[in-house]
Amino acid sequence: MRHTLRFPRLAASLLAIALLVASGGPSTAKPPTLSALFPPGAERGQSLSVKASGTFDHWPVKCWVDGDGLSVEPAKEKGVLSVVVAADAMPGVRWIRIYDRDGATGLRPFVVGPLPEIAEAEPNDDPRTPQRIGAARVTVNGRLAKKGDVDGFAVELKAGAVLVADVEANRRLGSPMDGVLQVASADGFVLEQDDDAGGLDPRIVFRAPADGSYLVRLFAFPATPGSDIQFAGGSDYIYRLTLTTGGFLDHAFPLAVPPGGPSKVSAVGPNVPGSGPDSALDIPPGDRPERLTLSHPRLAGSVQVRRVPGAVAVEVEPDGIDKAQPLADLASVSGRIDPPGDRDAYRIALKKGETRVFRLESRAFGLPLDAVMAVFDAGGKPLAETDDVGESRDPELRFTPAADGDFRVVVRDLHGRGGPRYAYLLGVISPEPDFGLSLAADLFELPPGKPAKVAVTIDRHEGFAGEVELHAEGLPAGVTSTTAVSRPGDASAKAVTLELQGSATAPPGPFRIVGRAVRGDHRERPARARIAGFEAETDRPWLSVLPAPAPAKP
Repeated sequence: MRHTLRFPRLAASLLAIALLVASGGPSTAKPPTLSALFPPGAERGQSLSVKASGTFDHWPVKCWVDGDGLSVEPAKEKGVLSVVVAADAMPGVRWIRIYDRDGATGLRPFVVGPLPEIAEAEPNDDPRTPQRIGAARVTVNGRLAKKGDVDGFAVELKAGAVLVADVEANRRLGSPMDGVLQVASADGFVLEQDDDAGGLDPRIVFRAPADGSYLVRLFAFPATPGSDIQFAGGSDYIYRLTLTTGGFLDHAFPLAVPPGGPSKVSAVGPNVPGSGPDSALDIPPGDRPERLTLSHPRLAGSVQVRRVPGAVAVEVEPDGIDKAQPLADLASVSGRIDPPGDRDAYRIALKKGETRVFRLESRAFGLPLDAVMAVFDAGGKPLAETDDVGESRDPELRFTPAADGDFRVVVRDLHGRGGPRYAYLLGVISPEPDFGLSLAADLFELPPGKPAKVAVTIDRHEGFAGEVELHAEGLPAGVTSTTAVSRPGDASAKAVTLELQGSATAPPGPFRIVGRAVRGDHRERPARARIAGFEAETDRPWLSVLPAPAPAKP
């Protein structure tokens, strides 16, 4: 069968295409993307250029920083940022977001450190020609740029000097690497190796047996195992390697403080003095229970403590099961499993039918204890025991006494290990009705003429049956929001949606979603979103206000 070409229909199609082209067509511009920053950190007081890996249809872009002491501006060269770190900036992570008129990127971390910083210099794969480091008090910003890449660094040490070699990559920077760290002699004999001191990020504390040059080598496998049996690498395999014979923060002790005090806790770690100004960390004022990140201007690293309600105690040896240390109800105690094989026991008086949750944290503080927790009655009969909870290697045990009495809570390491780093925080908690709020994303778009819908999930704990009123705070100028009420017993009990509205000329920016209990103590909880690719969360999601389409040309 012969087909005839229908010229009128073809002409109409060509005319439509011509009009679409003449009017500029639908917008092909896409929001910027940001996959990595390199170098991923800098020393306090440093000004530098940082390469932003990603896509940027409009340059210059704009930059937003969550955290103090860091200024970020686009440089003239596309994909390069000008970064200035304040001289008094506290060490720690800042989060950077890039945005333009078509949207915004996800958050990426930038680390402020207290030590001088240098860049890794290739070639340094061959152990005979490593990159030579001057004084062992430096942070190296590097990249395992290709498969099979091994980065080597030579450091000079005196006999007895303690070198800390610490890698920040997977946990803080989101690098897809499972790092392996080695310290070797000048002739290549491996003296120490580590691959999991901090999750997938290794750390070695090495005491030099003699004066001489030592080789520090870093390589990696994929964080997500694959079929390849070889060292991994790529443009996103970035890391920060700290090499120092100076003080390095491993943890604070105690691991908890009550509201209103004390104002300082002890700094604990290699080469940290036992007394003097470098032995203590300042606690910021406040009375709200929260996790606090602490640092010191003259010590590498950062640590965390909890501000908790109730009494706070510290373990006192001996405290075996036959000499259990008294622990008040609803209190918290900081302890250590030290030496190996140690078992810490606490005696607590409980009432029949009053449920308590015994919550232990060690891995949450970056410490190696793989804790097992058990409850015994006064006669030594085991009543309950627990190890890991879900994906966490920190245990939590829910216990309801069948009768009034004294009970023993015993803590040990699953593998019988122990030492100064095997610290933990044990809390006694009365489960109370409460709620939490979460967002599925930390980035929302307000299209022209339409609202931005922000879905909020309400997690009701321990039978919380109150109403929760939700509203938005800190919205960009010209943007308004509806409110919502979550009520028990209907569809809003678990989720509600807020609608943000505004003109296309409104500026983009961060905001917050807050929920407030309508009755009772009127407690407030912010909505948090998981930062994509990281274990961190943010309570400051971003709103991009998209422009109206350009009018058709005549």
